[in-house]
Amino acid sequence: MSDRVTPNSFVTLHYRLATADDTELVSTFDASPATLQLGSGQLAPPLEACLDGLPVGERHVFLLEPDQAFGPHNPQLVQRMARKELPGDGKIEVHALVEFAAPDGSRFAGLVRELDGDSALIDFNHPLAGKSIRFEVEVIGVL
Repeated sequence: MSDRVTPNSFVTLHYRLATADDTELVSTFDASPATLQLGSGQLAPPLEACLDGLPVGERHVFLLEPDQAFGPHNPQLVQRMARKELPGDGKIEVHALVEFAAPDGSRFAGLVRELDGDSALIDFNHPLAGKSIRFEVEVIGVL
């Protein structure tokens, strides 16, 4: 067992992700810790980068600006689509995630921002794009 996190570590940790104004998005501090394989896509790359080199047993808080976290909000990734072009049975709601298939077979999601009788405004940005993030972490163990 190592005493510091490296880029491909198996890490057991508690973490908390919040917006800059401390609105909590997810936290494991009141539950079981998470065990993650870094570099496998289980944690966003900007958050993984914060963990690199951290020692076991310490608690850290990182404040990430949008460019350091999930990038700026890109208005070109917000598109109006006809409701009949949306996947599924057309029963969607504002703030719902809608999953689409890309031509190569991969899947991606968009957030419904607005709905009217004929169309929907879909935002394909990461939900945290354009936001400053507070990432709190306590490394419990590194394998």
